[in-house]
Amino acid sequence: MIKSLNTFETLLSYSEENNLPIYKIMEEVESRAFDITVEEIRKKVKHNVDEMKNSIKNGLACREKSQSGLSGGDCAKLREKFKTTPALFGSLYEKISTYSLAVIEENARMGKIVACPTAGSCGIVSSVLVALSEELNLTEEDEINMLITAGAIGHIVSIKLAPAGAVGGCQAECGLASAMAAAACTCARKGTTKQIIHSATLALKNILGLTCDPVLGLVEVPCVKRNVFLATYSITASELAMAGIESKIAPDDVVDALVQTGQLMSPLLKETSQGGLAFTKSADNFKETIKF
Repeated sequence: MIKSLNTFETLLSYSEENNLPIYKIMEEVESRAFDITVEEIRKKVKHNVDEMKNSIKNGLACREKSQSGLSGGDCAKLREKFKTTPALFGSLYEKISTYSLAVIEENARMGKIVACPTAGSCGIVSSVLVALSEELNLTEEDEINMLITAGAIGHIVSIKLAPAGAVGGCQAECGLASAMAAAACTCARKGTTKQIIHSATLALKNILGLTCDPVLGLVEVPCVKRNVFLATYSITASELAMAGIESKIAPDDVVDALVQTGQLMSPLLKETSQGGLAFTKSADNFKETIKF
């Protein structure tokens, strides 16, 4: 029985030695940690999957702006566009991009979402999981396995770096969410444990340094559109890993690089709204037009 899951090396070794998929290992770890049954764990995860679907449904149905007026309505615009001009990347891309917008806009309107791993990155894993489930005709069990697999990635990374923009910049929020989504995608496609880990690693290593620079301190600009970009980005990471392409930098070393990058990043670029896009003339103009 595995006692703890602290590194990707440990996860890979245990998986290959015992011929167990990541979700089975994560269930084992969670069951021991919280002294609950695997059935209870899967029931809780199923609830989160259902809430992800609800947030997409609610987001797609709403055209309202957020209280600030900085976000809302873009999902509707994108859906209208796809009705007349299909996406170049096909129906999966259409779903992921619109679903991610739907969820993060719902968050900005103070609607109910699943923070995965954070509220500011809530559209990424949700959109990838639900869109893939629909496109690949996945079962409820598959969906649960995907989210548990994504959670294992988030668990290992968060041991070394808290998933918070104030700690590590947006690389620790949207970046980590993209890595989790990539892992979920590769899980859904029946990738090996090594492929799942490397899909997450490829996503994470190529988003190092992403700043957290919310305009006016709100989780709207540029957070909303980052969710869309990094949700679709996760698919690229999965495609590479499924082709047998691996990160030349070991997965755990990438996590260490993530931590170091967060430490070296200026505090002005870590959720303080004192640098980056939040410190532009355009952002400054919003101060005069937005009242709370």
